[in-house]
Amino acid sequence: MPEFVSLKNLDPDFFRGKRALVRVDFNVPIKEGKVSNDQRIRAALPTLRYLLNAGSRVILMSHLGRPKGKPQDAFRLKPVGDYLAKLLELEVLCLDDCIGTAVEEAVSGSQAPVVLLENTRFYAQETDNDPEFAAQLAKLGDFYVNDAFGTAHRAHASTEGVAAYLPAYAGFLMEKELNALGGMLESAQSPFVAIIGGAKVSSKLAVLENLLPKVDALVIGGAMAYTFLAAQGLSVGKSLTEPELFETALALLNQAKALNKQIVLPVDTVLATGVDAIEATLVVDLHAPGEDISELSGVDIGPDSVAAIEAVLEPAKTVLWNGPMGVFENPPFAAGTEAIAKIVARITQKGAVSVVGGGDSVAAVEKLGLADQFTHVSTGGGASLEFLEGKTLPGVAVLETLKG
Repeated sequence: MPEFVSLKNLDPDFFRGKRALVRVDFNVPIKEGKVSNDQRIRAALPTLRYLLNAGSRVILMSHLGRPKGKPQDAFRLKPVGDYLAKLLELEVLCLDDCIGTAVEEAVSGSQAPVVLLENTRFYAQETDNDPEFAAQLAKLGDFYVNDAFGTAHRAHASTEGVAAYLPAYAGFLMEKELNALGGMLESAQSPFVAIIGGAKVSSKLAVLENLLPKVDALVIGGAMAYTFLAAQGLSVGKSLTEPELFETALALLNQAKALNKQIVLPVDTVLATGVDAIEATLVVDLHAPGEDISELSGVDIGPDSVAAIEAVLEPAKTVLWNGPMGVFENPPFAAGTEAIAKIVARITQKGAVSVVGGGDSVAAVEKLGLADQFTHVSTGGGASLEFLEGKTLPGVAVLETLKG
């Protein structure tokens, strides 16, 4: 992975008197006009404070929600700007547009150290990566900083397009994400265990294929495990499976054998009448169910599976976790995901490097109050996934690189 120019690679005098156009990811939940989870806002603070202390004015760009290319009051960024002003203890000027003469004049005429532009997705040109729209955004800054790893997989005007008009640098959050995920993929200390969960094999197949040659063991959980189990002829009842991927699943298992890699699949499962059930019906050994499970669905890994995964994780020096082990958003079926979170947190405290990437697994560790016990908790859902697939992210590809 190339080394990107970070803010600390630049001469401190570079920043003085300049306007930094910064893409942040302030796509945060807002309830009754108030920010209800500030993780993404706080994650951007080191970059913003560094730029301000170095003498730059900061012009912020972000999207919020999916307004579908037109202004909608529910997706205005003013509540985020007001919240940011409190965190920074500085004036934040919130504008009601993000491009145009009035915006340019407001930015030039104001002494506010921080300006928050209105939601970039109020324009369809943002997601179309329209060059003219990108050029209008670029007029507002002297240089561009991308600190929005969570949207780096999108080739949008504010994440990729503006870099055609301004020198582009990595903010500290972007740098931290690239170092954590990239470092893990390129030079992980062995034993390296990846835990991949989620509902569908189809959504994680590229991740599994990219990780298999790099890891020592691959743990597969969540509903996607049932496709691998059913492909081997095991009964999984009404559990979610993708029969069209049975051959692909078997090929991956065979590839693991050929590479001498361990694949760990659930050995027992928690079954219920459906994912929305209020309690589990029973727990069965998948290799010998002992009773008719044809009308039941798998909703979590069982205790024997947790023990088997713990045995694989215990000696690990590096752990990557992406995706839950069951329907963790339904409390009766969260035990497997919670158990794995606690095991990974514990071995991290003993010296292992752990990275949690992906929306649902991040939500799980945050809900358990364990986020600070992992080496790195990624802020990027889809971006983390595409990075783990080995894809080049558009918002990363445009950053200036250090010349060797």
